[in-house]
Order: sequence, then structure tokens, then C-alpha cells
Amino acid sequence: MSQMQGEPIARIGWLRAAVLGANDGIVSTASLIVGVAAAAQGRSEILIAGGAALVAGAMSMAAGEYVSVSSQRDTEEAALEAERRQLAAEPEAQLRELAAIYQGRGVAPDLALQVARQVSAHDALGAHARAELGLSEITTARPIQAAFTSAVTFSAGAALPLAASQMAPMAWIVPAVAVASLVYLAVLGALGAWAGRAPMLRPVVRVTFWGAVAMAVTAGVGALFGVAA
Repeated sequence: MSQMQGEPIARIGWLRAAVLGANDGIVSTASLIVGVAAAAQGRSEILIAGGAALVAGAMSMAAGEYVSVSSQRDTEEAALEAERRQLAAEPEAQLRELAAIYQGRGVAPDLALQVARQVSAHDALGAHARAELGLSEITTARPIQAAFTSAVTFSAGAALPLAASQMAPMAWIVPAVAVASLVYLAVLGALGAWAGRAPMLRPVVRVTFWGAVAMAVTAGVGALFGVAA
């Protein structure tokens, strides 16, 4: 049972980056395509704008995720180093602190101290990282993994509305891209909820609503500039 409960947690790191990257890829590229098409631009301009959005967005997502997760990783390493120094300077005090944490979670005092001694003998720093800092191999920050995942999933998401814009007739590009993108977003929200074993309705409604808002705004701006031109 505990293993099954831990599986969604183990997926949190890559799942967050994957869903964020794909969602941004769909929404930003579809919004740009809808805006350009609404401004009465031709198919070649739409392809150039969409392709540029795909490449630039993927690079931006990768860089942003790497910097963000690297900062998180630096914070974790600093906390671990501080804990390592405390363990070296005051091992008995740290042992009592660990026992107190277990006791606060409902373990009897004598048993809490016994457990603290046993886990500390095996891996004192790991025990304190898990109990005191909430860090483990599952939750630790991985900057390169997050950056790569974001770039790949952004590119995959951006490719979907771009493909729809090239397959649809010119007169139907705006509604075709909008409808296709909303379907993609709904599927993405459902997949993300399924992978995390969460209810599907709320994430599906959330991503489709905000995707529709983004495309509506950019379509309005595009139409305004198209008329002004």
C-alpha cells in the first residue's frame, strides 16, 4: 500500500515540468497563431511565427526551469550542509531532536529514541533530511531533468497547434486551431490528473478555461491590428 501511495509522489518532479511545458507550448503557440491569423496574415507568416514561438519557447522553458530548480537544489544542499555540521558538532543533541520529531508524530518516547538511534546508525544525515527537512531521493531537485523535460514537452505541445494551422484551410485557421488546442489541453489536463491519481474534472476545466481566455485575448488583439492596418 505504501509503495502504491509513493508512486505519484515519485512522479511529482517530472510530472510538474512535463505538464507545465506542454501546457505552455499549446497555449502560447496557439495564442500566437490565432493572433497572427486574426490579423489576416498568410500561411507562411503563421508558420514562421509558430515555428519561432516553438524554438524560443522551448529554450526559454529549459533555461527558466534550470535556473529555478538549480536555486531550489542550492537551497537543499545548503540545508543539508548545515545539518551535517550540526551532526558532527552535537550528535547527541541531534539524536534527541530526531527522537522528538518521531515522538511528535505519535511514537512512544522510548520507542522514538530507539528508532532514532537505529536510523542514525544507518544514515544519520539521511534520517534528519527526511524527518526534519522533508528531503529524500524522491523529492530532491533535479535541474537538468526538469530543463530537458520542459523543453521537450513544450516543443511537443507547441507542435500540435502549429500542425493544425498548416492542415486547416486559410478561412478556418482560427477556429480550427482554437478547437484543436482546447481538445489538446483537455487531454493534457486529464493525463496529468491520471498520472498523479487526482480527480480529472478540475484540471481539465482549469486548463481549457485559461487556454480559451488566452486565445480569445490574442485573437482580439490580432483582429484589432489587422483592422488598423
